[in-house]
Amino acid sequence: MRILITGATGLIGSEIVRHCQDRNIAINYLTTSKDKIVTKSDYHGFYWNPDTGVIDEKCFEGVTAIINLAGASISKRWTTRRKKIILSSRVNTLRTLHRALKKQKTLNPRIYKSITSFVSASAIGIYPNSLSNYYTEEEKDIDNSFLGEVVEVWEKEADAFKDFDFSVAKVRVGLVMSSEGGALPQMAKPVKNYVGAAFGSGEQWQSWVHIGDLARIFLFTVENHLSGVFNGVAPNPVTNQRLVKEIAKAVDKPLILPNIPKFAMKTLLGEMAYLLFASQRVSSKKIEEEGFLFDYPNVCVALEQIYGSGERENASEISYNKEFSS
Repeated sequence: MRILITGATGLIGSEIVRHCQDRNIAINYLTTSKDKIVTKSDYHGFYWNPDTGVIDEKCFEGVTAIINLAGASISKRWTTRRKKIILSSRVNTLRTLHRALKKQKTLNPRIYKSITSFVSASAIGIYPNSLSNYYTEEEKDIDNSFLGEVVEVWEKEADAFKDFDFSVAKVRVGLVMSSEGGALPQMAKPVKNYVGAAFGSGEQWQSWVHIGDLARIFLFTVENHLSGVFNGVAPNPVTNQRLVKEIAKAVDKPLILPNIPKFAMKTLLGEMAYLLFASQRVSSKKIEEEGFLFDYPNVCVALEQIYGSGERENASEISYNKEFSS
């Protein structure tokens, strides 16, 4: 098996690469930086520039599946320019891949026919902000926010791959818990510095997933040729208040301060503060019914694995990726 990965050097991509290497699965990857191109038999980089539609079509050689993770991070302040980058990076990535695959179908049918599965990242930010709803993949309503708009457009672009003969799936990623940093490390850092606190009421739901389980979900989806939408979240969502308490317990620090009011974070982060207060309680039942088993179904178990590794002082941050970082 050989998998083509976009966004292979990002947070999620790097974890998928590690899992692939542990299982002797070869990787081709696309990068916009020629300095990041490595040429090995089991790990081969290829240049592309989605903004201009440039792609090295040799990237498809020997590939049996494609995992798309590319897209600009949402962890920077949402200026008008940044919003355009966030949206266009996702659209251009998928359109460049689609055009290249369409060309392969005509000019290189042997290479095209070897591809049996396509999986694209998405985000749970598509679900409406709600303290009471419990969302499954069948939900039709879309969150009335910039993030909801981005994910809606993103998924429509991914749906264009249904024109091909291989299976097409989308994994809606929640809050990623990682031992290698992330978009919003301040969720853990203030706690370690005795200034941690929940955001707003703390009642907003956080649908999280350990990065190891998330990587396994992507590979499980590929290997089983799954089609459709799957939530990439653990079985037991928690409130923001509970999450902060569990982080404090994991790093053995007290919580002293009152909850941080919404206006304070909005002043600091602008519109991007929405990420801290949006509430999406999301179900993992669909992927579990396909046979996927979580290694970290509970937040306390996930945090213990992250912070109990003997490198606690340099250990993981909690990454609020309601999308994937590039």
